[in-house]
Amino acid sequence: MTLKIIGAGFGRTGTYSLKSALETLGFGPCHHMSEVIGDPNQIGLWSDVVAGKPDYERIFADFGSAVDFPVSAYWQEVLAATPDARIILSHRDPEDWYASFSQTILPLIMDKSAWPDHLVQWLELIEKVIIGKALGGRTDRNGILAAYRENEKAAMAQAKTGRGLVFRASDGWGPLCAFLDVDIPDMPYPKTNPRADFFAAVKSSSESAKSAVS
Repeated sequence: MTLKIIGAGFGRTGTYSLKSALETLGFGPCHHMSEVIGDPNQIGLWSDVVAGKPDYERIFADFGSAVDFPVSAYWQEVLAATPDARIILSHRDPEDWYASFSQTILPLIMDKSAWPDHLVQWLELIEKVIIGKALGGRTDRNGILAAYRENEKAAMAQAKTGRGLVFRASDGWGPLCAFLDVDIPDMPYPKTNPRADFFAAVKSSSESAKSAVS
């Protein structure tokens, strides 16, 4: 397994921008939830992870880095399987993160009546990954924020050892490139997937997944 970077930050902490940045810096391809939604093989492999039968070698066989859910729910287990990898915690103020999460990912999972048939398998998976694992079954505001802070505390402990980086998208290239010991690119740091575009991105991925199973 060639995985070098593991993202510990939950979705809605600038993970898609971080994915783009890592690929620009030569640490790609970067695994992200967008890699899972339209790939039945990835859905199956992550379902095995949820069931306690992980095969991280197969999941990350073609990837140099991984951020966002599902990996951020299992980053400690993936780190144990790839002891030479380094951790990046994409950080966002908890209250600001919750405001975004509660208007995007959370309602997508909780409103099962709106689940399209061709995405049921994926949505069942992310419910288990996000609600079951990352949030420990908590769906109330205080419980979700507590889970978020617990995850950040664990990842920040890695940063204190020098093995991890606490990174905010607003920090730009500097800290990220210093941590990875690479040159700063001659371009702005990526800015992608703002809250307003979230459902458009899901719809686009949904259409790709629908085509794949048609």
